[in-house]
Amino acid sequence: MASLAWLLIPLFAAIGAAIWGSWASRNRTAGDVAELAGYARFRDAMEKTRSGSEPV
Repeated sequence: MASLAWLLIPLFAAIGAAIWGSWASRNRTAGDVAELAGYARFRDAMEKTRSGSEPV
């Protein structure tokens, strides 16, 4: 029975590694659209503040 326990340890480690690997390689581009829109608003706001000032 002890040998079975020692064989289950690498099995659980392999399953854990497979779960972690699939989680780490997931598609994370869903948040990029909101971030890019926020960056575009930031650029527009910075251009508005620069247009009212004197040229450097």
